[in-house]
Amino acid sequence: MADKSSIFDMIGPIMIGPSSSHTAGVVRIGRVGFKMIGGVPDHAEIVFYNSFARTYEGHGSDKAIISGLMGMSTDDPNIKKSFDIAEAKSFEYEFRPVGNASAHHPNTIKLILTKDDRKLEIVGVSKGGGIISIRQVNGYSSNFSANSPTLIVTAEDRKGSISFISNLLAQEDVNIAEMTVSRKGKHQTACQFIEMDSAPRDITLEYLKSIKWVQDVTFLPNVDD
Repeated sequence: MADKSSIFDMIGPIMIGPSSSHTAGVVRIGRVGFKMIGGVPDHAEIVFYNSFARTYEGHGSDKAIISGLMGMSTDDPNIKKSFDIAEAKSFEYEFRPVGNASAHHPNTIKLILTKDDRKLEIVGVSKGGGIISIRQVNGYSSNFSANSPTLIVTAEDRKGSISFISNLLAQEDVNIAEMTVSRKGKHQTACQFIEMDSAPRDITLEYLKSIKWVQDVTFLPNVDD
């Protein structure tokens, strides 16, 4: 088997590695983290599970995830230089392989990111062909693809909150394609993951943030934009 450097030397600008599950999908999971935390993290703990834990170095998943966390796209020719670029940006990271986690999909990555005073934890799955699923955000269960604009709202678990946000988006002429709601307990906090056909206006997002019972609002555009 060729070593890591020879693999990346042989590839062209479109295919960044020997497997879309181990490279293209991984870059896209990293880009979700980059967009959600608002830029290149100060520090990242990256946990590779199952198949990824055994192959992440040889298949280039390590370089792919660092590239995505720096905002690179799947066809960026600088992916093979991602470690050097990260060092120049003072981006600190660590890898942790967990080889036998039966509760997780074979190609699962957990990202624990910090930037300034923000902390973000996401769990993503690379399903092949560059397709991803974000399965968890900050402990809340989710299942969104990041292929369309996605609104993530953490709020008090109170009566009428889901319909209030849905009606607000309807007034913006924004169609909801998929919605997942996860809560940590009755009358505690809940998180709404809303995939939409189009993006709401900035003023609507600011209004949501101003509501007393809303704790956090994150808007994630299409991950490839």
